[in-house]
Amino acid sequence: MVSSLPNLRSLTKFAFGGAQVLLGSGSLVMGGSSLSCPADSQLSCHNTTMQANLCCFNAPGGQLLQTQFWDTAPATGPSDSWTIHGLWPDRCDGTYDASCDASRAYTNITQILQAFGADDVLSYMQTYWKDYQGNDETFWEHEWGKHGTCVSTLEPECYTSYQPTEEVVDFFTKTVNLFKALPSYQWLAAAGITPSTTATYTSAQIQTALGANRNGYEVTLGCKSGALNEIWYHYNVKGSVQTGSFVATDPDGTKSTCPATGVKYLPKTGGGSGTTMTTSTKTTTSAPGGTGAPFSGKGYLNAVSGTGCLISAGTWYSSGTCATFTAASSGSGFTLSSSKGKCGIVSGAFTCASSVSTATVFTSSGGNLASSGATTFYANAVPAGSTQQTVYTASHAQSVQFSWQSI
Repeated sequence: MVSSLPNLRSLTKFAFGGAQVLLGSGSLVMGGSSLSCPADSQLSCHNTTMQANLCCFNAPGGQLLQTQFWDTAPATGPSDSWTIHGLWPDRCDGTYDASCDASRAYTNITQILQAFGADDVLSYMQTYWKDYQGNDETFWEHEWGKHGTCVSTLEPECYTSYQPTEEVVDFFTKTVNLFKALPSYQWLAAAGITPSTTATYTSAQIQTALGANRNGYEVTLGCKSGALNEIWYHYNVKGSVQTGSFVATDPDGTKSTCPATGVKYLPKTGGGSGTTMTTSTKTTTSAPGGTGAPFSGKGYLNAVSGTGCLISAGTWYSSGTCATFTAASSGSGFTLSSSKGKCGIVSGAFTCASSVSTATVFTSSGGNLASSGATTFYANAVPAGSTQQTVYTASHAQSVQFSWQSI
């Protein structure tokens, strides 16, 4: 572990040819509006020129890891879902800083979230961000103090009209939204990889199943006594953690601890219905078209990029609560509806409203939503802040795919 750095406010970052150097520069002038980062912000870990504004460029922790647990004994969280471990900034080379600002190592995460009206985030955390010993609040405090305080774009100086502790809300909201867009259990199940007391899998099978939903990028797999218990999803970020675009990438170091073969994926003890397989290995396959798993019942439609989800009108949003959609079998596919009404492609745009008289029949491919067989949708830009983006089927500046998370 790398020792904590001096206060990030006094540092700029220079990287060239993969080598990264931190240079003392005195106080940075943020201008009080750094959360409104320019659209052409440099992608973290990829700059070749000096980046002076660390409110729009994550440094030195330029690679962000959304990490997940699979606890089986004792079991934590639902039996058909992984749980949140955290959101960690890495230095683009596999090393990291920790506990960077003791003055902001807050010990009242629940009260902070409630004070800012983030009750939906807190409720979600109480189900999906669990400590195996039952000390959820202490766990959250640890994750914020150790990792959240090391995210440069979450510095108080990066906010306009800063309200003390508001960066805490952004940290937990972003972590939750990323997790919602990474339904590990469903992605593995779609490839025939399910919890079992007898079956084993290869690391390559697990990587293929998860990579199929992330443009082939690998993850870090963690095993304990040969049993899969952690997944780390790696991202670089264009802009700030709060409002920027998370771009999937490969791990920034060799960290996986699972064996090449014989990987166990155990059911959660007492956690409900884990499926027991009778074969020793499973062959990975893509999710079938039509309804299939997982597009049935109720669920969220999360952006595969990790930035936001669809809300009830069918627009793409990054700062609000994901809408609950209902998927119902229809012919060779399924229809969708939200609290606003039926969902359909209206004048080329994904729309959910009472005015939609006939719901569009969608299909799925590779675990992602498909319209007329195509899983790629489009928007004018990645949503940021309070801006919603209309989702189109025809080409626009930004492409996006949406995966299903059952609830």
